[in-house]
Amino acid sequence: MARKGPVWDAGQVRRLRRFLGLSQAQLARELGVRQQTVSDWETARYRPRGASARLLTLVAERAGFPYGQGAEGEQGPGDA
Repeated sequence: MARKGPVWDAGQVRRLRRFLGLSQAQLARELGVRQQTVSDWETARYRPRGASARLLTLVAERAGFPYGQGAEGEQGPGDA
């Protein structure tokens, strides 16, 4: 059975980007996607899936982002 990763919803993507201190364009460059794709994720038009979701998870783990907690009201160190 495959290991299930975190669910990357609009709020999680936005919190990760802010946690990293990146603009949508900068995060898009890091992930190799278009800025519009990041915008679509953050506005819940689409959800990251497949390789994009795995890349978000790797970036989050590398940065120490607490993505697994998932509550909308949670803040990262730079959000207070």
